[in-house]
Amino acid sequence: MSASESVLTGLPPLASRHTRVLILGSFPGVASLRAQQYYGHPQNQFWRLLAALWPAHAMPASQDYAARCDWVLARGLGLWDVYAVCEREGSLDTSIRNARLNDFAALHARLPLLAGVAHNGGESFARARQVRSSMGLAADAPVASLRLPSTSPANASWSFARKCEAWGEAFRRWELL
Repeated sequence: MSASESVLTGLPPLASRHTRVLILGSFPGVASLRAQQYYGHPQNQFWRLLAALWPAHAMPASQDYAARCDWVLARGLGLWDVYAVCEREGSLDTSIRNARLNDFAALHARLPLLAGVAHNGGESFARARQVRSSMGLAADAPVASLRLPSTSPANASWSFARKCEAWGEAFRRWELL
């Protein structure tokens, strides 16, 4: 570990027994860790994207994180990250070192309705096989794993509209919209 890297611990899972789709990021960025909130960077498009997908269900104001979490759970979603701990300087996935996976077996046991895992970006999806294995899911299990475009501000190559289209297509597949 370099002098400028530190061992970081991620956030606990946000899920309920009603969770049908688990959205997995890689690991919280600096702003999210500081705020202890999923997708806490003001330029991350995650919350804005979800609000756009469910316009008939007004999302609580950004200052009310607990209400936003309840709103996400009411939509059948859960939030977590692939990594429990890692070493990293800054917020970029490419800087993640010595990462350890979260305990997906324990979480999966609490999610009887799980139909899908939505990987928010490439680093998360790169661990899809490990996540499925950790959950005890066979390759042909009905729980689909999909790679979705990252909502991170670092993913500027996808327009907001294009991200909404991709996420919306996945959510329609899981009958969430």
